[in-house]
Amino acid sequence: MEIKVLGTACVNCEKTEKLVREVVQETGVDAQVVKVQDTMEIAKAGVFMTPAVVVDGEVKCVGKVPKKEDVIKWIKK
Repeated sequence: MEIKVLGTACVNCEKTEKLVREVVQETGVDAQVVKVQDTMEIAKAGVFMTPAVVVDGEVKCVGKVPKKEDVIKWIKK
């Protein structure tokens, strides 16, 4: 599984990355977490507000820090 956290170095982007990494570690899911800061790559994903979370190519969250419960649901499917 590939999880991309899209965003620049803003506070909410950092919180989102930290949350996603914590959930992956806690659940033991085999996933690679990638931080994407390149604005062109973010735009190619169809995302124009950050932070955003993309799981296996599917945009799950845009423009806010997701809830921990939501991240768990996304990666357990």
